[in-house]
Amino acid sequence: MIRFDAITIFPELFKPFVKESLLEKGARKKLLKITAHDLRKWTKDKHRIVDDKPFGGGLGMVMKVEPVHKAVKALKKRKKAKVILFSPRGKKFDQKMAYDFSKLDQLIFICPRYEGADERIAKHIADVELSVGDYVLMGGEVPAMAVIEAVSRLVPGVIGKPEFLKTRLPKGRKKGFLEYPDYTRPEIFEPGKGKKWRVPKVLVSGDHKKIEEWRAKKGKVIGRK
Repeated sequence: MIRFDAITIFPELFKPFVKESLLEKGARKKLLKITAHDLRKWTKDKHRIVDDKPFGGGLGMVMKVEPVHKAVKALKKRKKAKVILFSPRGKKFDQKMAYDFSKLDQLIFICPRYEGADERIAKHIADVELSVGDYVLMGGEVPAMAVIEAVSRLVPGVIGKPEFLKTRLPKGRKKGFLEYPDYTRPEIFEPGKGKKWRVPKVLVSGDHKKIEEWRAKKGKVIGRK
């Protein structure tokens, strides 16, 4: 089983996410476990403060290092674990990382809000500072969900038969993911005004070798490194 632990000030955001579709089935089969933890649980003042004004001035609030340190210390239970801090300045998440993460026993996500996290969290607590794209979001919760989905689908048994993942491997490779165009019925769709949108003939030819060649040509390999 792989554990996903998200440290956040908005744990309610994860509730509908973990109760849907294949993630819920994976949890029921004890292949994965997803838990969102309220960072305020690890505060000691009566107002449960988890952020403060930045040194040097500036707008916004910064996530404090003390409660995050306590949270990670309490949650890190597995030997094969990584602590991930989400930041626009982090390494770009890709398919190769997803494969590497799927071999771990635990992923702990630190989900900052507002102006981000105290830099000491990145330097001394997190193993990886991660970004999901060249844009800025309101917090780390959505990136955490994206990583959970990308990693969970690589855990054997979560998305069905293990053979499914093998069919998407680029030919001659053990890693990566071949994403190609898909079509389904009807073979010819008529949207109106005499137009006809057809399925490529090769896909209905029954020639599996040619179909494989077409998919390799039209597809894109995700996670080349």
